[in-house]
Amino acid sequence: MAKKRILVVGQHYWPETFRVTDVCEGLVEQGYEVDVLCGIPNYPAGKFFDGYGYFKNRRQVHNGVNIIRAPEIPRGNNSNPRIFINYISWPIGAMFYVPMLLFRKYDRVMVYQLSPVFMSLPGIIIAKVKRIKLYMVICDFWPHSLFSMLHFKNPLVVKAITAMSYWHYRRADGLMGVFKGIQTRLVDLAGIDKQKTLYIPQAAETLYDKEVHDKALAKRFNKGFNIVFAGNINPAQSFDTIIDAAAIAKKKSKTPINYIILGEGMSKKWVMDEVAKRGLADNFFFEGLKPVEEVPKYQTIADAMIVALSKSPLFEYGIPAKVNSYMMSGRPIVGAMDGEAKRLINDSGCGLCVDSGDSKGMAKAIVTLVDMDKKKRLKMGAAGKAYNAKHFGRDYNLHRLIEFVCKGNRIPDTEYPD
Repeated sequence: MAKKRILVVGQHYWPETFRVTDVCEGLVEQGYEVDVLCGIPNYPAGKFFDGYGYFKNRRQVHNGVNIIRAPEIPRGNNSNPRIFINYISWPIGAMFYVPMLLFRKYDRVMVYQLSPVFMSLPGIIIAKVKRIKLYMVICDFWPHSLFSMLHFKNPLVVKAITAMSYWHYRRADGLMGVFKGIQTRLVDLAGIDKQKTLYIPQAAETLYDKEVHDKALAKRFNKGFNIVFAGNINPAQSFDTIIDAAAIAKKKSKTPINYIILGEGMSKKWVMDEVAKRGLADNFFFEGLKPVEEVPKYQTIADAMIVALSKSPLFEYGIPAKVNSYMMSGRPIVGAMDGEAKRLINDSGCGLCVDSGDSKGMAKAIVTLVDMDKKKRLKMGAAGKAYNAKHFGRDYNLHRLIEFVCKGNRIPDTEYPD
């Protein structure tokens, strides 16, 4: 029997650090052939990764996945105009590959939708013309993800963007929200039949489960209490809260606290300038963007992991993907978020989480972890690891995705049953 073949459409893919890579490799592990139509890697730094460009590595095979890279204009300095140009350039570039892909046999088309929603358009067209089923994994629910960052005052513009966004979702045969709130909103706001929707959380890659001991790194950070942040440095991550909390905690703790920051993003320069202005340069270490394979060695030297989100109704329904990888590391988490993410951290016992924007509360949580007995911290980390394995296991959720996409078998989540 010939293997089933799936076309995955989405702007971002390896070596950019998005969970779609692990999903596609998981499909290959389960015997499926996978082609990915994506862009040229440049997120979040804004320039093409080394070894990539308009004439370099546009076709690759990585861990069994066939990768086709459509051209795009990179994000550059990550200003709003450059991000907008990047947003529209990739769907346009990808459309030139549609005729070629129409001649290939596929059993399913699956869109992995981040921002913007119209990155799904090439997948919609291919599925429609070939008369095959289309499924979407939705990470950013539009237009509400957009409205959480940009405020449009003209009601006609808001109405038009909303209608355009929902049009994309209504073209799919099945929709998977990585947050429970996305699934709920698909039904309540976009009017999608509930049986066509499913909540499947983003499972962290298994590599985060490993202890990776790096002697040089351990020597660099062998003094003080190490708190690690890994991810995109943008306004949504509420670094103002983290910096305020760090300044307060520095005054209250006798132990030096090191904040080890992995990542790039549009807010990095502001964060670095603010850290210097607040007299925290000796406490913050900006390590830059690291390959996902290198993150575990930083988690291994960490005494705690840190995460914060800006206050937004959209974020109340979601759990940042980094929280899952933090939980897998077996390290306690200190957070400042609202809604589901706060509930998860506090109820699972894997850390201490306060309200979004509560820098005083975050500082208190940091000092509490610094002063806490190491065995108690390890117990918190172990609780997170166990909870993650039970509710966010990679193999189980990959199985649910395959059953839904390839077999039409809808398996509700155990933590949030329908």
